Amino acid sequence: MNWENALPDLEPSLQIVVLMVLLSMLPLMIVTMTPFLRISIILGLLRTSLGTQQIPPNMVVIGMAIILTSYIMGPTLNEINEKALIPLSNQRITVPQAVGEAYKPLRRFMLKQTETKDLAFFYRLSNTPNPKSPDEVEFRPLISAFLLSELRTSFQIGFLIFIPFLVIDLIIANILLALGMIMLSPTIVSLPFKLLIFVAVDGWSLIIKGLVQSFN
Repeated sequence: MNWENALPDLEPSLQIVVLMVLLSMLPLMIVTMTPFLRISIILGLLRTSLGTQQIPPNMVVIGMAIILTSYIMGPTLNEINEKALIPLSNQRITVPQAVGEAYKPLRRFMLKQTETKDLAFFYRLSNTPNPKSPDEVEFRPLISAFLLSELRTSFQIGFLIFIPFLVIDLIIANILLALGMIMLSPTIVSLPFKLLIFVAVDGWSLIIKGLVQSFN
């Protein structure tokens, strides 16, 4: 999709309106076009697997996801700043041109994280031929395939995170059953052990490093 053709030259007042509309869509763009979705889902699944209820709080999980997203998207954001935001602020390019320049690095990032089968699925869904090159990939199938790929990857990683904690829960449940302590909830007993093991192996560092490296 050529954004410069989609947004032809506009009057300065209309360009300001378009810019305000794009800024209002910034939260949606962060969720759908960046690593934020994968990171937030995995951190949420980690909290569930630990069984710590609302600890860490949702605000902390979202904050961690935003910070990690900024680190992962660092090169992309720098390119957007140099090729779109700075020229726009210096009035060297128009708003449609800035949108087009900002979309190019985002498209490259999403293409790297999108599986080919997902992209082909959405092209079949819209009854359009597959693109011959990455530059011909359109916005709508790309972002749809990117979201599908991110959801699949995040749940795959979440499954791997769940396994060790599930094993601990099963061991504790069997021990309590063997001792005849049926009325005692296994979750209450297994929680301290899960926290101990998670801290002992430096779990937060492993999770964060694994998240960042999963985008390489």
